[in-house]
Amino acid sequence: MEIIRDMAWSPALTHGSVVTVGEYDGVHRGHRTVVSEMHRMAAERGCATAVVTFDRHPATIVRPESAPLLLCDLEHKLELLSETGVDYTVVVEFSKEQSEVPAEAFAKQVLVTCLQARAVVVGADFHFGKGRKGDVQTLREVGQDHDFEVVGLPLVKQITGDGEVISSTSIRGALSNGDVEKAHRLLGRPFEVRGVVTSGDRRGRTIGFPTANLPTASDLQVPQDGVYAAWYQRPDGSQYPAAVNVGKRPTFYDFAERSLIEAHLIGFRGDLYDESAKIKFICRLRGEKRFDGPEDLKNQLKKDVEEASRILSE
Repeated sequence: MEIIRDMAWSPALTHGSVVTVGEYDGVHRGHRTVVSEMHRMAAERGCATAVVTFDRHPATIVRPESAPLLLCDLEHKLELLSETGVDYTVVVEFSKEQSEVPAEAFAKQVLVTCLQARAVVVGADFHFGKGRKGDVQTLREVGQDHDFEVVGLPLVKQITGDGEVISSTSIRGALSNGDVEKAHRLLGRPFEVRGVVTSGDRRGRTIGFPTANLPTASDLQVPQDGVYAAWYQRPDGSQYPAAVNVGKRPTFYDFAERSLIEAHLIGFRGDLYDESAKIKFICRLRGEKRFDGPEDLKNQLKKDVEEASRILSE
């Protein structure tokens, strides 16, 4: 996959491209349905495939007070998009100036000039451009003038049959409730948190449960505070079952501004400091609680590790 960051530059597209546009936060099952349709149309036309996405969520500029937490950062999003087999991804740096660009002008600049679009595939609820005034009909009007087709796909329904729309918003809601299994179903893969292991206060080591501590960026979504069974992946690709606490450690602290992710790797001995880590959440074991003291906490952690080990061995 080739990444394009300058919309004034155009790749050599002999037969044009089929394009999809969106935030693509999480690259969930709904997104992948759109990408699959894009691949199908591109194969019929002999075109390249391209995704247009954004560096920072547009809401952080136009309505920062209610901007959503992200399911993944840009690096992770690009990795996920690359896995879908697209040929090009255009990364639009979203700024105050970019937010003022009218929908028609944006469509002409990116879809026509940069990507020479022959077809554009988006979700039926797609909006873009200044004031989010652009929609599928706007694209169709631009397409009539510049000879590209527009397909607006209906929202994808959850396969469990409860009628819930697969969206980044519904996944954030599931994670906020600690329902990582639902998030898994909607994403099509376990929800994943990434970070670099830092030194903590070493309380876990003193009670016999050393942990890898992962601070997370303030704009990224994490599961609701609690204890989870998860897989911990090291930079070399090796994976370990883990019992992971997301929380503010109320047994030791009366107040903590932000939740910390602490992963106890089951069956691992060694130093993980300064390593990059990926934690894939599988199942919630319990909520976070304050214990009467370290001994009570230690007894509960033994049960957590046993339960996590059992779940992950199934």
